[in-house]
Amino acid sequence: MVKGNKEKQSVSPSRARSTKTQKERWQLRLYVAGNTPKSVAALANLKRYCEEYLQGRYELEVIDLLVQPQLAAGDQILAIPTLVRKVPVPVRKIIGDLSNEEKVLVGLDIKPVKR
Repeated sequence: MVKGNKEKQSVSPSRARSTKTQKERWQLRLYVAGNTPKSVAALANLKRYCEEYLQGRYELEVIDLLVQPQLAAGDQILAIPTLVRKVPVPVRKIIGDLSNEEKVLVGLDIKPVKR
């Protein structure tokens, strides 16, 4: 996989907040297919974002579609890896290895706090 030159914009945990309440529990589901490089990268990136921005407020379920392919239909999974935010609603999906932090934060509705 070839990555372009991207500048990573970092937001410290103290400067990030969810537009939802701080005590709300997040339910996330990551669909992968075995230990492919993209699946491994997606899981590592997601864990990092969760610990930085949702620490102690999230549940993460990883579903390997090589083991349980029938589960893809429930969330209408057409590509992998795919992250599904079940709660808070509305349901949102992000496809790919989750390496673009800004895209993931916007997709999950986590926004930087302005000074």
